[in-house]
Amino acid sequence: MNKAKTKNQYLIYTRKSTDDADNQKNSIDYQKGQALKFAQSKNLDIADFDLDNFCENGVIKERHTAFKTSNINIKEDGTVAYKIERPKFQRLVQTLLKKEFAGVICLCWDRISRNDQDDVIIKSLMDNGVDIQFVQANYEKSSSGALHRDIDGMFSQHFSRVISEKVKAAQEKLRNEGKCIYLSPIGYLDNGSSDKPIDPERAPIVKRIFEQYATGEWSLTQLAKWADKQGLTTKPIRRTRTRKEILTGVEPKDIPRIARPITKKTIEHILNNPFYIGKLRGREEYIDSNAHQPLINTSLFDQVQEVLKSKNVAIHYIDKKFFTYRGLIRCACGRVYSPYKKKGINYYRCNCYAGCENPHKT
Repeated sequence: MNKAKTKNQYLIYTRKSTDDADNQKNSIDYQKGQALKFAQSKNLDIADFDLDNFCENGVIKERHTAFKTSNINIKEDGTVAYKIERPKFQRLVQTLLKKEFAGVICLCWDRISRNDQDDVIIKSLMDNGVDIQFVQANYEKSSSGALHRDIDGMFSQHFSRVISEKVKAAQEKLRNEGKCIYLSPIGYLDNGSSDKPIDPERAPIVKRIFEQYATGEWSLTQLAKWADKQGLTTKPIRRTRTRKEILTGVEPKDIPRIARPITKKTIEHILNNPFYIGKLRGREEYIDSNAHQPLINTSLFDQVQEVLKSKNVAIHYIDKKFFTYRGLIRCACGRVYSPYKKKGINYYRCNCYAGCENPHKT
């Protein structure tokens, strides 16, 4: 890269969010086209710059939500630190700080940020002389221009919050109607929130797992091996994208669904899941389902729970390290938070029961 040349050239930043609808404005190609027209009209030179997993012909294409933020870490010396969640945006910020390019062009504010943490970074860059050009807005270097910028940032965040509220309201409505808003477990198929039919291939094996464990003669490991011999697998699901896949623009829908072998942990999740007696996870408790039929009766399920409890042996260690809240904090599901230390900081983690909706497990 010829740094002397690129210092007078611009990059283009485009973003397609996993949260956004598939309309024209959110299209990567649309954003790129508008930015190129803008650059031509303003006589701005676009860098002919390529870098693997970051930029191609001067265009950065990121497929990532901009609403998600990270936890803020406030240190004793007053330093405030947090992680930038978008990998390519993070690289862009570092590149702009090094003054390797004249600046960056993007369509509008909500393409480059939708949260207050990233807003601070962008405003700081602009206030310190980094040229960030917006196709659909012109922020003057004045108090009114700063206000315009603040308002656009505020509305970008507001838009994301509205989307989030609408999604939550829709989910609550479906939940109140006894519909299932999440993927069903092994033994059921997924035909939408109101139809979770029994899987004719996997369901008989799952039912047999309950029946055999209820006898008290089978261990979780033995059942896992038996189920594997019967050909039982997990439901085909997509794994989380790797950092490299995010950087190269791989869409979540492009990740193949893979069925995995049954493990001891899988059997434990099956045996603890009230879904199999016609229940769904509610906000605070399990509710009756109108979306699926029970696979087993309540009597068999309760019998299995008794066997699980009888085999749950608590191990107590002598001379454990002292933690102030050890054994005092419990999740609503009944599990205790276990303490551990990492980099000098005390943390508490809960290994919750299957089906627990606690978002604060650490």
